[in-house]
Amino acid sequence: MPWSNQGGGPWGSGPKGPWGSGPQSSGPTPPNLEDLLRRGQDKLRTVLPGGNLGGKGGALIALAVAVLWGLSGFFRVEPDELGVVLRFGHYVRDAKPGLNYHLPYPIETALTPKALRVNKIDVGMRVIDDARRGTLVRDVPEESLMLTGDENIVDVDFSVFWLIKPNGVGDYLFNIQNPEGTVKAVAESAMREVIGRNDIQGILTGQRQTIERAVHELMQKTLDTYRAGIQVTQVQLQKVDPPAQVIDAFRDVQAARADLERAQNEAQTYANRIIPEARGRAAQIQQSGEAYRAQTVAEAKGQTARFVQIYDQYKLAPQVTRQRMYLETMERLFGGTDKIIIDSGTHASGSGVVPVLPLNELMRRNPAAGASAGAPVGATTGGRP
Repeated sequence: MPWSNQGGGPWGSGPKGPWGSGPQSSGPTPPNLEDLLRRGQDKLRTVLPGGNLGGKGGALIALAVAVLWGLSGFFRVEPDELGVVLRFGHYVRDAKPGLNYHLPYPIETALTPKALRVNKIDVGMRVIDDARRGTLVRDVPEESLMLTGDENIVDVDFSVFWLIKPNGVGDYLFNIQNPEGTVKAVAESAMREVIGRNDIQGILTGQRQTIERAVHELMQKTLDTYRAGIQVTQVQLQKVDPPAQVIDAFRDVQAARADLERAQNEAQTYANRIIPEARGRAAQIQQSGEAYRAQTVAEAKGQTARFVQIYDQYKLAPQVTRQRMYLETMERLFGGTDKIIIDSGTHASGSGVVPVLPLNELMRRNPAAGASAGAPVGATTGGRP
């Protein structure tokens, strides 16, 4: 009885051989041609009369087997997959999503990894889906506890999102053995290196985005060095806390720092309000002084110029200027007073003219004279009483 590889050889250890080793493939197992041929012969013997195939029957069987063998080269690549065609185990080309064809086994084979699906790896924690209690998060201290640059311990949980590069499927399949383990190890190593370069204060406060970006760049650089065919899309910090034993003390310190920053901000706000107001008042006083000085100087210059002009005119005609100044002075003096002027030069004969004094009207015009209303009023004519 001829030996068949269907049972795994004489050791009966399966397809891996006697020591549990042997070639492994992530694709479907190709059909056994000898087994197919034997099964086809048995079925034809039951169908054909007499159980003998003859020359024509053998040719039909061979043709059917050849057709089936040729059709076995068709394979389908799903929308989230990319196909890789191997020729005698050597990488030949990529296959896009859809229906594709490769030469039948054993000439060519096809592998279809999930190249377009975004994968997620959690470091420092494990997400457990429980039907009764919902989603639970379990902490993994051996992965999350890290040493900072100022020799403090911090608990960091983060997630890494990655996928296979569209043009790196061959590198992904043949250059790394355990993709998820490789990505996880690189992520943890990169995070520890970045955390070790920073102080705990910045890590716990405002450097989350900086740390995520630094870890992302370091991971991608390392994976490209490995030629892993993996592209890191995002690094996301989930939790950054001090260890559980000292978290209360750290929270007190953070609260004190927050109070200090708030007091500083309030003082700065007060200073920003008071200083501009004081500067504005000082500028206002200075501008008022400058305006008063300019006004005083301008008035002094105007008076000086007026005096100089009057003096120049006085030098040209002293008598006329003197008379004009006298008249202008008298006009200013008598302009706002009630007065009666009698020219005595027209009464040279001395015949007195008795003027009629409207005492009632004078009393109404000058109420202050009411106190002396009982005193006798006299008139002067010609300079005599």
